[in-house]
Amino acid sequence: MKSSAVVNFAPEKGSVEIREILEPEIGENDVLLEVANVGVCGSDLHQWTADHSWPVNYPVVLGHEFGGHIVKLGSEVKNWKEGDRVVSETAAVIDANNPLSRQGLYNLDPTRKGFGYGVNGAMTRFVRVPARCLHQVPDGLPFEQACLTEPCSVAYNATVINSSIKPGDRVIVIGPGTIGILCAAMAKLCGAEVAIVGLETDQERLNIGNSYGCTPIVGDATAWSQEYDGLGVDCVIDAAGVSATLQMALKYVRPNGQITKVGWGPKPLNFSLDPLVQKNVRLQGSFSHNWPIWEKVLHLLAAGTLDVKPIIGGVWKLEDWHTAFEQMHSGKVVKSILKPN
Repeated sequence: MKSSAVVNFAPEKGSVEIREILEPEIGENDVLLEVANVGVCGSDLHQWTADHSWPVNYPVVLGHEFGGHIVKLGSEVKNWKEGDRVVSETAAVIDANNPLSRQGLYNLDPTRKGFGYGVNGAMTRFVRVPARCLHQVPDGLPFEQACLTEPCSVAYNATVINSSIKPGDRVIVIGPGTIGILCAAMAKLCGAEVAIVGLETDQERLNIGNSYGCTPIVGDATAWSQEYDGLGVDCVIDAAGVSATLQMALKYVRPNGQITKVGWGPKPLNFSLDPLVQKNVRLQGSFSHNWPIWEKVLHLLAAGTLDVKPIIGGVWKLEDWHTAFEQMHSGKVVKSILKPN
């Protein structure tokens, strides 16, 4: 049985198209998942525009933000059944014996391969998923929202786990994309006063950040960063897809503060990091997520404590993937979602 899939087939710019692929065969510890919804991530766009900085196993089906129903179980799979509503983590291939994996930090296993670049992802009807990646979707949480557990988990890891944010802190988030807006929302949940910074062309996205109770700023955020005592903000979360914004973060952060970098940017910095030393600032990277983070995020989504509906710009059929990609790439929407069936 064949299904349509959005395939990134080569490293050149624009090398993405609809192709027919066979239904995947599952192993004894896998399930076959029928995809209900799959989110379009900035990394999917980066592979489409060929400005990514990670190795890709071409040709590969895109998509790693997804949920759906289990339709087939491997012979060794326990505690799941056909028909279960689930979402999947992204770490499709890990070395269970790696020291980091044994600590539960399999997201940092250097041999890790994720859906949508290392193995076939979910922009298709059926995807093979290791059972260890699955999480139950609470009743009442629609798949259009549940499929965004993954970017919410990226934001939770960056903001709650890898940043030290306390009630009353002031936080600037650079970059009003999906991850930036979700990081801002998470920082608000931590009790911080939050500003989100973008460009003139980001006005609609900044307005969505405003709906989460964050102060939208176009361009220079220096004045906001120095409002209280003139020293800067407690934490800057750099969620922009370029390297140059780290220089802005160093300007906005207060001495002994923190910068958490979650946005990818392959270009070199070309500026001095001396302010990092002079200000005694902690620079923290944040990558991916693990099992307990997913469980926390699903509880937040199901309870309505974290509402992702404001960032959803539309749901498109799989064959309309180009429109969905273009709407995000142009900044017209924050998050595009595909519906394969």
